[in-house]
Amino acid sequence: MRILVIEDEPKIAGFLQRGLSDEGHRVDVVGDLAQARVAVGVADHDLILVDRMLPDGDGLALVRELRRQGLTTPAICLTARDRVEERVEGLYGGADDYVVKPFAFDELLARIAAVTRRGPSADRVQVGDLVIDVPAHRVFRGDEELRLTVREFDLLRYLAERAGQVVSRTRLLEAVWDTTHDPQTNVVEVYVSYLRAKLDKGHDRPLLHTVRGVGYVLDDRPR
Repeated sequence: MRILVIEDEPKIAGFLQRGLSDEGHRVDVVGDLAQARVAVGVADHDLILVDRMLPDGDGLALVRELRRQGLTTPAICLTARDRVEERVEGLYGGADDYVVKPFAFDELLARIAAVTRRGPSADRVQVGDLVIDVPAHRVFRGDEELRLTVREFDLLRYLAERAGQVVSRTRLLEAVWDTTHDPQTNVVEVYVSYLRAKLDKGHDRPLLHTVRGVGYVLDDRPR
């Protein structure tokens, strides 16, 4: 997962970055709300960990703001405030969970697992006659089941969850692969080709489109 940590205390921010990175996650760390708004605008995150007491305001205000904008990314508030009323305020304010400092890292991992399981990704994603059964890892186009590799499935799911949006190869490289890949690699183009051959072969209306110089889009409307 790609996780955005919004925490102004260097020791806690470093602890979270090291621990979550060791668990295999990609971690972006910012120290205030202004930086957080920029980070949310330039990258897709699977989870937001946000401190409530930040130099330029309350982290919960950012969660409320993002919810008003329609962003459903799971969010966990981290705070030293342990009053019941404040925890309730956090949950009613759009946070998916509320963790009081100090916390055990294993507890945080369990909370992360819980909120991401019930996160914004639907169990069933549909684009036109394409249906993705996420828990079962099965894909159907019409009456035909498509046999995809794990990487092809991850690529298709990422595009399907953003159907109609043009996604750059850089975003695909970061989301579906990882940052250890050479930015000049052609792995995205290769897997798009593999996926297109399985997805659109024999169909009058292709779903996977290339937008030259921009990226790729999954869309059931003609382009």
